[in-house]
Amino acid sequence: MHNDTKRTVTAVVTCRGTVLGSVGPFGVDSPHWAEVGQVARELTERLAVPVMVLRLLSVDGGDGGRGGLVTYHAEALDRPEAELAPAGPDFAAEPADHPLRLAWATPEGLRSALDWASSELDRLGRPATGPAEQVKSWNLSGLFRIPTADGPVWLKTTPPFGVDEAGAIAVFGAADPALVPGVLAAAPHRVLLEHVAGVDCWGAPEDGMLTLVERLAEAQHALAGRRDPALADRTPAALVGAFRELLASGKVTELSPEELADAGRLADRLPGLVEELARCGLPETAVHGDFHPGNWRFDGERAVAMDFSDAFHGHPAFDGHRPRPFLGEERWAETRGRWVAAWRRLVPGADPERALELSKPLMHVYYAVRYQEFLDGIEPSERIYHAGDPAAEIRRALASAGAVQA
Repeated sequence: MHNDTKRTVTAVVTCRGTVLGSVGPFGVDSPHWAEVGQVARELTERLAVPVMVLRLLSVDGGDGGRGGLVTYHAEALDRPEAELAPAGPDFAAEPADHPLRLAWATPEGLRSALDWASSELDRLGRPATGPAEQVKSWNLSGLFRIPTADGPVWLKTTPPFGVDEAGAIAVFGAADPALVPGVLAAAPHRVLLEHVAGVDCWGAPEDGMLTLVERLAEAQHALAGRRDPALADRTPAALVGAFRELLASGKVTELSPEELADAGRLADRLPGLVEELARCGLPETAVHGDFHPGNWRFDGERAVAMDFSDAFHGHPAFDGHRPRPFLGEERWAETRGRWVAAWRRLVPGADPERALELSKPLMHVYYAVRYQEFLDGIEPSERIYHAGDPAAEIRRALASAGAVQA
């Protein structure tokens, strides 16, 4: 998506605390700032030593996490012989150890995660057969592909404000083991996952993949009534208080006084909306939290849900809504129809269509709260990924609330 947006990269390279200099600018194929695999490969080739990206330093131009001139901090895992251009004054002004810097965005934390994965694979009798390949790195996760004789495995690192992903996978896997990826090992803020064959389903190209919609609903129905400690309470009732706290915090500075007043009136209206949503009859249960086609994996036969790092305990209609922005009208109508039919079958007498309508403002309230948690938990240079998102979600909540028929 949006692959016509160009990204040009410069990297400031360090090695074990020493600033070596900068490399670039050079172009990369993917416009997405978080997709750093090609950046790491280019740096590794140019410097003839393994290099990985730690974090984003700045962006000139670009928008929505894509495009522009992007400057990264990268770490050479061995010291190169090549001479680099000067790093420039901007990097020297960066705080050496920001308190919100994530572990994998530091040289020590990156090496620790890679060493842990290697040790776990040795313990499992499945040692790595080559170096780890960096795929993605940003403030919500680091993702690395590690080759083994039995196929690749994936190391994923997650932030302190993130979900215990292995715990969330275990929750859903208890209801449908084939719904989730296999977990090989887990530690706080780290998980080692089996490879899942197939392709990510951007655009939802095949009908077989849409079985995930029914299977997720079936798993959620089986999990209804259980409250696992791995999942935070994001039930509609809990979101009422969280939304009031967000508005009172003064952190969403992009809203006008009129918008803030409208948001306050929406907060007053939410308890009634929550009661009406409950009357639709769908149970509160485990929610994937980011159930869009990019997190669906399909090999032509098997469909698997990926990326449970936003899972929570709440209302299943939030997952019912999530595919909408990623699909055309016809495909969305089919996906929505499958979701509605599944819940009608699972809960006779329920009104899932009405639940979708009523839950939409609450879904945007949830995302406003969650995006602010992201902003509160990451260092300044990487807040550009989420800046303005809470305000945008509040505006969407206001617009959708106006469309809800009481």
